[in-house]
Amino acid sequence: METKKLSLHKLLHTSAGKSLCLLLSIIIIICIGATFKIDTDKNEAQQVLSRLGSRGDEVRRIQNKLKALGFFNGTVDGIYGVKTQRAVRNFQKSVGITADGVAGQKTLLYMGLSSGDSGSNTGGYSSSDVYLLAKVIAAEARGESYTGQVAVGAVVLNRVDSSSFPDTVAGVVYQKGAFSAVTDSNWSVAPDNTSRKAAQDAINGWDPSGGALYYYNPAKTSNRWIRTRPVITTIGRHLFCK
Repeated sequence: METKKLSLHKLLHTSAGKSLCLLLSIIIIICIGATFKIDTDKNEAQQVLSRLGSRGDEVRRIQNKLKALGFFNGTVDGIYGVKTQRAVRNFQKSVGITADGVAGQKTLLYMGLSSGDSGSNTGGYSSSDVYLLAKVIAAEARGESYTGQVAVGAVVLNRVDSSSFPDTVAGVVYQKGAFSAVTDSNWSVAPDNTSRKAAQDAINGWDPSGGALYYYNPAKTSNRWIRTRPVITTIGRHLFCK
């Protein structure tokens, strides 16, 4: 008895073949749709930002931070209104980044915040705190030894712990007149890996400054008051003081 084999072409023209093709088409469409949704969700997650009209907890965190930094005097209500937008824009101008009034990832990092970042890193500091601390180290301790860089970071953290200064990294860094580097043209440059490591070492508890709240380069400062502070130690070109 001869067995007849159906060719693929003939099979596709049978009822069973047509049903199979329809099923495969549906499966392919579902897979493509799922892939597109995942990619879209990833893009949306990467582009999360707060702007005029936004509402919610992140807006409250932004308003609280701006209020602490002296840029916002309105009500912390979680509504991104014109006053919040103006405060964000003024903050952006003060740190030398694009002043568009939109609190995107870069602006949040400069504030010491990050989108959805309510948790903490080592020592109770957020990843954005580490980034901001690294920026200060990179700008203020440029050319100093690694120990000198960690010491500068430690001074910032000592101020955070002191009742005489703001109680956040961003508050200390952006306190008016505290660090000249904040208004320097290089402030917008991202910190390098060494600065980031120095920041993390300072957060982990290494304090080469001996608990200092101030430091200065005697060759560059004309401030008489800072020269009256008791010197704890000298590291590189910086004197670290009480």
